[in-house]
Amino acid sequence: MDVPCVRADRAAGEETRRALAAADALAADREIVVEDDVIYIPVDDADAVPSSFEVVRREVPERETQSTPADVLGFEPSYERLGDVVIVDEDDDERARELAAGIVESDLPVETVLNRASKVQGELRVREWDVLVGESTETTHREYGCEYRLDLAEVYFSPRLATERHRVSSQVEAGECVFDMFAGVGPFVIPAAKRGATAVGVDLNPIAVRYMRENADRNGVADAVTAVEGDVRDVVAGEYADWADRIVMNLPHSADESLDAAVAAAGEECVIHFYDIQHEDDPFGPGERAIRDAAGDAYDVVVENRHEVRSYAPHEVNVCLDVRLVSG
Repeated sequence: MDVPCVRADRAAGEETRRALAAADALAADREIVVEDDVIYIPVDDADAVPSSFEVVRREVPERETQSTPADVLGFEPSYERLGDVVIVDEDDDERARELAAGIVESDLPVETVLNRASKVQGELRVREWDVLVGESTETTHREYGCEYRLDLAEVYFSPRLATERHRVSSQVEAGECVFDMFAGVGPFVIPAAKRGATAVGVDLNPIAVRYMRENADRNGVADAVTAVEGDVRDVVAGEYADWADRIVMNLPHSADESLDAAVAAAGEECVIHFYDIQHEDDPFGPGERAIRDAAGDAYDVVVENRHEVRSYAPHEVNVCLDVRLVSG
């Protein structure tokens, strides 16, 4: 039986599925079909599909009934998935273990359930976890056609930023020199390299740098990615002055402290993706002023995009400024 389906690139499959779920358009009784690089996601009502998606009709198999965490628990729990790890955020230990039990009892493919036990802390940006189910905090996460091996107890990684990482990497052109100043396990440099860029990722965390190298090899771009352990100021001064066509500064609480290094790394013309967290009354102003101060007379500063990434806390937003520096 032919049913309406959204046709999308396989690399954008999870993002498309989430958008359709948010629109309450998914057909729960039909299987998603993947053919080569194309994914077909069945929908109940073609009229409910956002106009930005392509709707086609095709035959897809009926789905075998699978239980979700909501089916088991009787309510829709809040959680994140990262590979075969599920993350919950509960202050009450008993409730956290109830959620973990329901998640494991469902048909969700999961090996480990973690509860956040601290905020991100320290210069290496790691957090503590309560392991509710399983033993390992290491997993393999997939997004937009890339795979990342990582250990959540040892490195920083947020699955919530997948769409933002894709937004930035989609702007990269073949032949660019891309410099990620706080690179983690490589979720900016690896997709940039897959688009034909030469990419350098710097991080203070030696374990993150090890994973970045492993992930570059895992994704077939080891020859195009250089992973460097160290302070970004020293790295720029040592080898990468005047080198970059594009710079990523995803350290929103303190990226402004490294703007001098970013300006030093910039070539004659360079795009900087500067991440910041500010009050909702003026989310972009402080970052823009800091960039202009750092550029001084050496560059003309053109703000190409002011982008709100997500809400961070009450009255605070995580934002990104896409800024082009042009040598004066």
